[in-house]
Amino acid sequence: MTAAEAKTKIQYLTEKINYHNDLYYQKSKSEISDLEFDQLLQQLADLENQFPEFKMPDSPTQRVGGTITKEFPSVAHEYPMLSLGNTYSQQELEDFDGRVAKGLDGEPYEYFCELKFDGVSISLKYENGVLAKAITRGDGVRGDDVIANAKTIRSLPLKIKSKNIPARFEVRGEIFLAKKIFEQLNKEREDIGEETYANARNTASGTLKMQDSTEVAKRKLDCYLYYLLGEGNPATTHEESIHKIEAWGFQVSQTYKKCKDIQEVLKYIEHWEKKRAELPLETDGVVIKVNNLSQQQQLGFTAKSPRWAIAFKYKAESISTRLNGITYQVGRTGAVTPVAELEPVFLAGTTVKRASLHNANEIARLDLHIGDYVFVEKGGEIIPKVTAVDLTKRDGKLKPVKYITHCPECGTELIRHEDEANHYCPNENGCRPQITGRMVHFIQRKAMDIDSLGEKTIEQLFNLGLVKTPADLYDLTKEDVMKLEGFKELSTSNLLSGIRASQSAPFEAVLFAIGIRYVGKTVAEKLARHFKSMDALAAAGYEQLLEAPEVGEKIAQSVHHFFQQKENLHEIARLKKAGLRFTSDFKEPEKLSHALGGKSFVISGTFQHYERDELKDVIVAHGGKVLSSVSGKLDFLVAGENMGPAKREKAEKLNVKIINESEFEAMLR
Repeated sequence: MTAAEAKTKIQYLTEKINYHNDLYYQKSKSEISDLEFDQLLQQLADLENQFPEFKMPDSPTQRVGGTITKEFPSVAHEYPMLSLGNTYSQQELEDFDGRVAKGLDGEPYEYFCELKFDGVSISLKYENGVLAKAITRGDGVRGDDVIANAKTIRSLPLKIKSKNIPARFEVRGEIFLAKKIFEQLNKEREDIGEETYANARNTASGTLKMQDSTEVAKRKLDCYLYYLLGEGNPATTHEESIHKIEAWGFQVSQTYKKCKDIQEVLKYIEHWEKKRAELPLETDGVVIKVNNLSQQQQLGFTAKSPRWAIAFKYKAESISTRLNGITYQVGRTGAVTPVAELEPVFLAGTTVKRASLHNANEIARLDLHIGDYVFVEKGGEIIPKVTAVDLTKRDGKLKPVKYITHCPECGTELIRHEDEANHYCPNENGCRPQITGRMVHFIQRKAMDIDSLGEKTIEQLFNLGLVKTPADLYDLTKEDVMKLEGFKELSTSNLLSGIRASQSAPFEAVLFAIGIRYVGKTVAEKLARHFKSMDALAAAGYEQLLEAPEVGEKIAQSVHHFFQQKENLHEIARLKKAGLRFTSDFKEPEKLSHALGGKSFVISGTFQHYERDELKDVIVAHGGKVLSSVSGKLDFLVAGENMGPAKREKAEKLNVKIINESEFEAMLR
């Protein structure tokens, strides 16, 4: 393909993919399948890699991330991002209305109401229609530019296609994690034995500050916009500004309303108090603004907030109900989670029968007694939680809850590590929910992705004694599967075909699928790339594991412990025999020079211009070798910031030359 042909093709693919992206996110329609969309995106990415000079500013490949940001640049806000004053009562709203009336000297005015979303404030700056900066609130005067991460939000336009837009303008909004995405994220963390996130807002905030935009893209952040700023805005009201940014392709929540007076505002607040539970994201109140922009200027600002706007905050709905009992759930990793069984009660739009109690510490903190009346809230959480006991209703005969000492499923005595809040059942190979949980984890889409096989089928296979470990799946025969309820010739053939197809899953997926505690999808990918084979990973010592990217002490201990267990080694041998892939397809970087001439390097710490994986690729690309530990045979220790003192001491003791990042780059030249 010539350069001219590539340029034309890149422009065509960019426009086509952006069209389908806008259709999906702005109009909730789809003309092509997810597979077709992904294939178009891959074509574009391949072409951009070959001809990077033709990559367009609104290229949809930016949505999938790939940028590493060591530090987010601090940027001054052109217009300060002030906080709003909060109110919780009708009287305070009426007082606000009185101040507005007085400030406008009797002029007629109206309000514009919007729901207050529980997310992270962002200021988006566009220049010549292209997204140029994405600045967090910060202290209101300065914030961080997180543009690489903001570009991964698929509902956010990278380039405005409308005509007659100002040369420079700013749009503000709220970045959030949808309830459904947050719940999936917590399920994934629970699945690998990690503590779940407390609420969607804090998780969205932490995601937006991640250094690797590829990881940000996986979190599927979203954004609602609600404010247009800039000198080129000819609108006279806030309502006109909202309609303008809607027309430009920005996603605006269709929950707003223009209100002629404070009484209509109060009706709007009342309307959404219950109905907001049906929305895909968390809300915590209503923002009320004077609609006319010149009247906003006339009312002005206090030192901290505008006089023309206020936020009404809904009180977190809390209700008292009886605690009938506590059940204990055992997960795939053996973690035991206590759950409050409640007298059913209607709360925030749904009937609540159960609520999270987290762990033994929380039960002790609440001083729970079976039969207590407890307060239950949803607040910013997806799953209801018990917040307190209604002591005025406590019966003196009730006895405090004693946390269980043995597994509710298999009767094994529970253990609890000093540095962890959860209790665990150590009977990994004899506890039913752990066994079936590992198999459900193994077959999931992000792991082996076995078509036609789900949780209910796994339960049937286990009950019939046909499958007790993932390796047993590969021994299933047609006769075995035909024993399952509801399985005929076609469904049996589909299931066996799905199992066979999983044999071609990449090593990274297999490593994630085998279910090492704390090894999620990303860590599995890093380990597979670093060690390149299951044999090398199994043979790695604790110190070698710490050398791998994304691996800290907790993960290193877990991986090392996993490969010390005979049962696990036997299972891996069976999976290997079944034909699963135990080596990585990751290709070494193309040789660029022989500047490093076979010299060996160990890298440690963090670096200004490279991720550790990138630095290793550079070393190999220029003819060097990367080792995992310091020894007398090592040529260079490349020392970054926050390098562990043990490596430096060992290198000095063995007279290994220690160089910094600048000295390393000089070697390349």
